[in-house]
Order: sequence, then C-alpha cells, then structure tokens
Amino acid sequence: MPLPAPLDRADAVVFDAYGTLLDVHSAVQRHAGAIGPEAQALSAAWRQKQLEYSWVLSLCGRYAPFWTLTERALDFALAQHPGVARGVRADLLEAYRALDAYQEVPAVLEHLRRAGLKTAILSNGDTAMLDAAVKAADLEDRLDAVLSVDPAGTFKTAPAAYALAPESLGVARERIAFLSSNRWDIAGAAAYGFTTVWVNRTGQPDEYPDLAPVRVIRSLDGLLA
Repeated sequence: MPLPAPLDRADAVVFDAYGTLLDVHSAVQRHAGAIGPEAQALSAAWRQKQLEYSWVLSLCGRYAPFWTLTERALDFALAQHPGVARGVRADLLEAYRALDAYQEVPAVLEHLRRAGLKTAILSNGDTAMLDAAVKAADLEDRLDAVLSVDPAGTFKTAPAAYALAPESLGVARERIAFLSSNRWDIAGAAAYGFTTVWVNRTGQPDEYPDLAPVRVIRSLDGLLA
C-alpha cells in the first residue's frame, strides 16, 4: 500500500522525543496521589520551565545538559507549589528517566520500518536521558538512531541541532519528515528545511503561520491515514 503524504517523499522519519513519543506528564501522574491536588499544575510548570531554560541558554550562547535543566525546572516548580511535599523530588526524577510512551508509538514505528523508512529520534535530551528513556519504553529495536543535541552544544530551534539528523542518517534534509508535538519545534524544523508534521495532541491553536507544517495530526497513528 502506498504511503500517504508526506511519507511518500521521505527516506527517513525523525521524531522529537519528549511530548511526541514520550508522555512528559506521566512522571507526575505516577505520583499524583503523593503530590495531591496541585499535581497537574506542578507538571505543567515543570515542563514549561524545562523548555524555557533551554531557550534562554541557547539565546545566551550557552549550554547545559538537558537533565540539569530538568532538575532545575522541577526545583522551580516545587518552589512555586509549596504545598507539595519535597520528598517527591527524587521519585519524580526517577520517573522522568522512564516516561511512558504513547500507546500508538510502537506500532507506528514498526510500520514505518517495514515500509523501508529510517526512523530516529532527535531530541534536546542528553544522551544518558535518551538511552534510559528509549530502553524503558522498549523502543530500542524500533529506531535506527537516537540523536541528542549534545554534539551541537545548543538546543532546538538552532539550525545546528537539526543538522545532526541528515548528517547522522545520511539523508538529505528535504527527504526527512520531522514530527513533533511542540509547535515551536515544528517552526524551527520547517525553517531548517525538513518536511514537518505537527502532532497536536492537545488541540492547541496554530502559531507561526510563516513556518507551517504540511500536516497536522492528533496522534501518531494519524500519520498513516
């Protein structure tokens, strides 16, 4: 069966990890009982600060491992929510190293591999984070490459971060389909020259009209429809 657009023009499909393949809120969800009624707000603050720190460092021309930013972001979120017991910090960090994959992820990756496409992750996560996450989610045999921005020394949306994918996979950028749940990531990837698909899991309004995705889907299985 022919692949739907834009896969019919791709040699490789590259995924963001956190929020796209892996549920970033599953760490807090596992310990929601211990956290209490502020669990959802804590998780949202943790994620927002994690991303904000990566953007600020990139704009300053600086870099730190994403795990360091993850720890700092959690510390901020806990300080912002003083009603949450500090004893959950270690449990949350341990859970973040083994986030749940979204339900459809394994089957979609297997379908793409059977269709002859290379599959890869390109993530802000540092190498140790990604290795642990991919192993915990049992995705190791479903990916041709797991790429951290570490070698670039900067985070997405810097062009140098996206350039790691064509360099590592040996595939021209215009033959790569890039998927992310983060609209800002889609904007950066489109500016770099990837063919982009926005996985809009939570029904967010569109942004960045000059850097639009070629498709918008609600979950990864929509890629094959």
